[in-house]
Amino acid sequence: MSDPRPPSSPLLKVMWGNAFLLSVLYLLAGIVVESVRRRYHAPFFERLSMALDSLPARALELVHAMGPLREAYFSGRITDLGVRAVFGVVTVAVIFLLALVVGAIMAVLRFALLRATRGGGSPPPPGDG
Repeated sequence: MSDPRPPSSPLLKVMWGNAFLLSVLYLLAGIVVESVRRRYHAPFFERLSMALDSLPARALELVHAMGPLREAYFSGRITDLGVRAVFGVVTVAVIFLLALVVGAIMAVLRFALLRATRGGGSPPPPGDG
């Protein structure tokens, strides 16, 4: 009995693995920085927290969702934890999207390189003789 699933691409496995690892590392760094910032109130950790928040904030600005999120936060409809959860989800989505884009570019480059090294199936140029 054969397996009906198509063979998986090693490149796709690497892309998903890298995206997952980067997402976990980013979120862990955010948790550590936010914990330290809340405990010690050092200016360095304030700036570091803002730097980590800039990626999801810019992504939300790009899709025009930062305004409604800001309004919900200042009106009390969403808590600090809710904003952190939204930022975390957006960050993971951005990292996965970037991994897919980079992976797609690498796949196209790999295909072009393989095609160029194999001759691409095109006929040879006409000779002089």
